[in-house]
Amino acid sequence: MKTDTKVLKLVRKTDSLEDSVEELTPRAVPAVSKDQQLPDHKLLLEMYRTMYLSRRIDDKEIQLKGQNRIFFQISGAGHEAVLAAAGVVLKPGYDWFYPYYRDRALCLQLGMTPVEQLLSAVGAETDPNSHGRQMPSHWGHKKLNIVSQSSPTGTQLLQAVGCAEANYRFQLIPELQKRIDNFHDDEVTYVSVGEGTTSEGEFWEALNTACNLKLPVVFLIEDNGYAISVPVEVQTAGGDVSRLVEGFPNLYIQRCDGTDAIESLDTMRRAVDYCRQRKGPSLVHAKVIRPYSHSLSDDEKLYRPDEERTSDAERDPVKRFGALLIDSGVIDQDGLQQIKDEADREVTEAADIALASSQPAQETATKFVFSPDVDPTSKEFDTEDQVQLSGNPGTMVDLINRCLHTEMARDPRIVVFGEDVADCSREQYLETVKGKGGVFKVTANLQRNFGGARVFNSPLAEANIVGRAIGMATRGLKPVVEIQFFDYIWPAMHQIRNELALMRWRSGNDWKAPIVMRVPVGGYLKGGAVYHSQSGVSTFTQIPGLRVIYPSNALDANGLLRTAIRCDDPVLFLEHKHLYRQAYNKSPYPGDDFMIPFAKAKKVREGKDLTIVTYGALVQRSLVAAKQAEQEGTSVEIIDLRSLVPYDWDTIVESVKRTNRVIVAHEDSLSFGYGAEIAARIAAELFEYLDAPVKRVCALDTFVAYAPQLEDAILPQAADVAKAIAELKAY
Repeated sequence: MKTDTKVLKLVRKTDSLEDSVEELTPRAVPAVSKDQQLPDHKLLLEMYRTMYLSRRIDDKEIQLKGQNRIFFQISGAGHEAVLAAAGVVLKPGYDWFYPYYRDRALCLQLGMTPVEQLLSAVGAETDPNSHGRQMPSHWGHKKLNIVSQSSPTGTQLLQAVGCAEANYRFQLIPELQKRIDNFHDDEVTYVSVGEGTTSEGEFWEALNTACNLKLPVVFLIEDNGYAISVPVEVQTAGGDVSRLVEGFPNLYIQRCDGTDAIESLDTMRRAVDYCRQRKGPSLVHAKVIRPYSHSLSDDEKLYRPDEERTSDAERDPVKRFGALLIDSGVIDQDGLQQIKDEADREVTEAADIALASSQPAQETATKFVFSPDVDPTSKEFDTEDQVQLSGNPGTMVDLINRCLHTEMARDPRIVVFGEDVADCSREQYLETVKGKGGVFKVTANLQRNFGGARVFNSPLAEANIVGRAIGMATRGLKPVVEIQFFDYIWPAMHQIRNELALMRWRSGNDWKAPIVMRVPVGGYLKGGAVYHSQSGVSTFTQIPGLRVIYPSNALDANGLLRTAIRCDDPVLFLEHKHLYRQAYNKSPYPGDDFMIPFAKAKKVREGKDLTIVTYGALVQRSLVAAKQAEQEGTSVEIIDLRSLVPYDWDTIVESVKRTNRVIVAHEDSLSFGYGAEIAARIAAELFEYLDAPVKRVCALDTFVAYAPQLEDAILPQAADVAKAIAELKAY
């Protein structure tokens, strides 16, 4: 049929929309009864222009990709109606937005310009989304409150919940209202995903917390039936995720035809109003289409039959809405064509501007890995030489706890949460129970002193902890969260590696997430076994943008934690469980402003025959070995790095140049451990000063066993360090 030929043009990714704007078949036009009242005509025409403009930008990018003038393209085609509707009922710069890559029309409706979107496509330095650092359609805009989006699907969900939770906590903490701007009583947080992303665990974690706290989050599921090539019935039990979530309390669920602009507008307005009234979160399940392939790296003809693609094309939202506007007398054909012509010109001009724009200079590649404004390695953070100790000596637990108390009193932006960190979640029992305060008691009495709005328990879900913290941090709060055991940090790895550490860099310093993650780590526990003794720090030290700190004693833990809290970068603060209550590392209290800068190692023992570079639990074991070696005539110098990222290279250089021999000792496995980097750099840059090969003392390349005899054999002991000293001295 002639009509079918016209419709099929819509699914050809290289055909533009203007080549196929013929009148729709009658069954594709949504019926409008005589009694139905259409919204304001000006608003409808604005929505149509946004939808058409979105499609034309997609088409322009497809053209530019074919000409090798841009490098990637992924479209929002077929999603335009519900996204334009969302942009109408939400407030840019007032509400908060966590979109996904199909949300081109939303961003346009909120105020992002075609030039700004095409600047992203060409990788321009002036691109407000990422300044040339991310793929196109990875939305972000500081002025519009569109928080930087990344490629992993679904990681934005928990951040959106954290963003909304920041407002919730803002209402509960009076001191914050004098410290932080841009909070509104009725603000809403928008987050969108495709139906495939609802298979991610973080989708369910986000819904759980949003419903539990009745947070004003609008979840928009843009269901086009496919996650690349995987159809919805393979992704989701029953093929309909909104049916699966009906049991969530306080969740207002709405379903709509996301290709119908009028229905989408009504639905989104109800969903947003529900959130503004603080009744809880809402979820909109919008059925949309995908007339183009997933991206230009995909060919949907390989897995979708022609009849299915044709059926989708008949529901094209741009064509449907244009036909409705004419059929309802909102505008005539000439007027609609004028809107399209003006949009076409705007897109062409925007493409010309974008193509002429400069890409980022090569020397900017390392800018904004860390904060350009706050330097935790500077003298500003060094009060170590002026320290005045007072009171009875306290353990590492005592001094970390006291640091948290004093910092929370100083800064009302600090919130502390994690598993079991509160004294008692059921606050009515606080007067009758002793309180938990963490499995190691590190957060004891924080809730009693600062209240449940600032110190609270999380679900047993590590991604939930870190993802929410990122969302809070983007709003100006200072989360200090606890991952109960390093061994269980891995569910949060997506949030740490792809979100937390990258937020500042990928947005060109427009967004940041300076949180502190406190993590008990390490072995030597006699019974810790495989899943309570891990210490794989090298996994995290290789992540740009993440600072990694590892104190070996109570005094250093206090000063380094205070620096971590006051700095402006994400920090992984590792606390060795074996060292928590050791008598040998106790210290009196150093004062409320005691700080140790990052990248400042501590020479814990002077020596002249060889150097040991170490950290954590190996510091004490190295001291024991060094004292034994001294009795045998060998003078050993010991350097406690304290800070692993960044580390103090200058102190290592000075020592190795004097002693000419060096051992690197740590609790990680020998192969691919943190010490391998230190050893390699010493060998490369200090080779002429070495009188012997660089030696390493590390754990075996296996796991920590439960049986004490096995644990002792697996983890490096003082005897292993002593043996290495003797061998290196005799070389």
